[in-house]
Amino acid sequence: MKYLVMLGDGMADYPVDELGNLTPLQKANKPNMDRMAKYSEIGLVKTVPDHLNPPGSDIANMSVLGYNPDVYYTGRSPLEAVSMGINLAEDDIAIRCNLVTLSDEDNYEDTTMVDYSSDEITTAESRELIKFLDEKLSTNTIRFYPGISYRHCVVLKHQKNEDMKFTPPHDISGRKISEYTPKGEVGLCLFELMKKSRELLKDHPINLKRIEKGLHPATSIWLWGQGRKPAFDSFEKMHNIKGAVISAVDLVKGLGLCAKMCVPDVEGATGNIHTNFEGKANAAIDFYKKGGEFVYLHVEAPDECGHRKEIFNKVKSIEYLDLKILAPIIEYFDKSGDDYKILVMPDHPTPLSIMTHTHEPVPFMIFDSRNVNEKSEEASYDEKYASSTNIFFDKGYQLIDHFLS
Repeated sequence: MKYLVMLGDGMADYPVDELGNLTPLQKANKPNMDRMAKYSEIGLVKTVPDHLNPPGSDIANMSVLGYNPDVYYTGRSPLEAVSMGINLAEDDIAIRCNLVTLSDEDNYEDTTMVDYSSDEITTAESRELIKFLDEKLSTNTIRFYPGISYRHCVVLKHQKNEDMKFTPPHDISGRKISEYTPKGEVGLCLFELMKKSRELLKDHPINLKRIEKGLHPATSIWLWGQGRKPAFDSFEKMHNIKGAVISAVDLVKGLGLCAKMCVPDVEGATGNIHTNFEGKANAAIDFYKKGGEFVYLHVEAPDECGHRKEIFNKVKSIEYLDLKILAPIIEYFDKSGDDYKILVMPDHPTPLSIMTHTHEPVPFMIFDSRNVNEKSEEASYDEKYASSTNIFFDKGYQLIDHFLS
C-alpha cells in the first residue's frame, strides 16, 4: 500500500464575489480531485485548537502529520531552524526573521506594513542582506541565519528570559504597525534591533536595484514566531511506515526532519505559484520507487496567494496542484499496480477577504483505490460539500491514524 497526503497550504476559503460567489476550491478546474470525490470519504477536520494562537501553518501541519500540538509544539521558528541546519542549544531561542517592506515615514512606529515578503525577494538577494545584517548587528548572544526568499532566522543564544510577544507580519498587511510592535522586556530590545535594521538596509545596493526595477525593497526585518528546540517521536516508529516530506519551505521541511523522515530537496521549489510543481511530483515518485510508502507533499502556493489577495492565482495554484502533481502521481500508482490511498486537504483556511489564517475546520478527502464500487454522483471536494457530510474530526492529529488504518 502506498500513501499520499496532498497538502494545499491555505487552500480553504470563503465564497468570493469575483468568482461568482464560489470558493477557489469550487471554482478551480480540478478533474483528478473531482473524480476521486465520487468515491471518497469527505468531511471536515479541525487542525488548530482554538486555544492556540495564531492559527499558523506550524501547528496545522504538525496536526496533519499526526503530532498533538499540545504535546509537541515549542514554536514556529525552531522547526525552520532545524531545516536550515542550525544547531540549537536547549537554552537558545529561535525567532523567524522576515524581510519586509515598510512605508517610508521618518518615525518607525508610524510606518505601514506594505509587504510582508518584500515582493517575494529572491533567495540570492536576501541571503546577501541577511549576511550584511549579521555582520553589523550580531553579538555574542544574537546571530542571523539566512533561509529562503523572505524567510530567515535570528537566534538568541543562552536566553532564559522569554518575555517577548510578536505579531506575524502577514496578519497586518496594509496596517500601521504601531499597535503590533514587539512587547515584553526582551521584545522591546528586539524592537530596537528591527529599527536599526531599517537604517542599515535603507541604501543597500540590492534595495536600490530593486527600486530601479519597480520592486519593493527589503526595508526592515520583522521578528516573530519564537520558540525553543523541539523534540519529536519518529514518524516511522509511530506508524511503522517509511515516510518523506516534500516541501519548499523550511517550516514543513523542519517538521519532516524532526520526525526523522526523508526530506529531499527539489530544485526550483520556491513556496509560491512559480514553484516546480512537476519536480515535487517526481520527487514523490522517486521515493516510492525506492521503497518508500508514505509521502507528505506540501504546496505553499495557495496560502501565499491568500495572503497577497491574488484571487485568480489562488484558483490557478489549486489547478496546478491537481494537474501537475496529482495527475502524474496517480498515473504512477495505477501503472505500478499497487493499492494506494490519497488524503487531500489544506492545513488551515487563508481566506482572501481577510488575507490571513483562521481557526475554522478544513475540508478533507480520503480516496482508497480499493474502494471504487460505490459512487456518489453529487459528491465534490470543496468546503460546502464537506460541511454537509456530518463527518468531523475535532482533533486534527487523529486524522492521520484514520487515514493509515
